[in-house]
Amino acid sequence: MQSKATTVSEYLASMPADRRAHVSRIRVLVNANIDPAIQEGMLYGMITWSVPHAVFPPGYHVDPKTPLPFAALASQKNHMSLYLMTAYGEGSTGEAWIRTNWPKTANKLDMGKSCIRFTRSEDLALDVVAEAIRRVPVQEHLSWYARVDPRNGVAGIPRVPARKAAAKKAAAKKAAAKKPAPKKPAPKKPAPKKPAPKKAAPRKSAAKKK
Repeated sequence: MQSKATTVSEYLASMPADRRAHVSRIRVLVNANIDPAIQEGMLYGMITWSVPHAVFPPGYHVDPKTPLPFAALASQKNHMSLYLMTAYGEGSTGEAWIRTNWPKTANKLDMGKSCIRFTRSEDLALDVVAEAIRRVPVQEHLSWYARVDPRNGVAGIPRVPARKAAAKKAAAKKAAAKKPAPKKPAPKKPAPKKPAPKKAAPRKSAAKKK
C-alpha cells in the first residue's frame, strides 16, 4: 500500500525499526553521492530524488507539475526497492553497467529494468550503487532524458524521437503496407423484369353472331 507520508521524516517514522535502519543507510549513501542540484523529497508514496523545476522547468513528461525523477527508495510489503531512472539508459550509466560491475562475491543482484530489490542493506553492493549514482551528474541526466523524452524542444536541448515511439510508428507503417486493399463490392445485377400481363381478347357481341 502506498504511503501517505508527506515528508521523509514522517515516512521513516512509519516503518518498523529494522526496516528504518536499512532504508536510512541507503538514503545516506544516495545523499552522499548524488549531484547537489538534485533534491530529496516525497513522491508516489516513497523517498525520491528529483531535478527541481528551478533547474528543469518542463518537469516530468508524465506529469509536468512533477519534477523530473532521478532515483527513489521505498519500503514495500516483502522487500525494499531502490529505483535508478538512469538504469533505463545504456553504456556507462545503464542497467548493463550495473550488472557487469556487480561483484560475484556479493549477494545475487535482484534487478528489474530500473529497480533493485533487497531485504537488507547488506544485500547490495554499496560501492556499485554509490558509483552508479555518482557518475550521473544532473546535466548528464538531463542529456539522457532529452534522448528518451517523447516531447521536443524542451529547455532548448536537441532531441531525437523516442525509440519506442519511432519503433511503434515504423511497425504501424509496415503493417499498413502489408494490409491488402479492401475489395470493391461486386455490382448488383438488376432484378429481371416481369413480363407485362396479356390483355384478354374482346368478346363478340350476340348481335354479330346472328
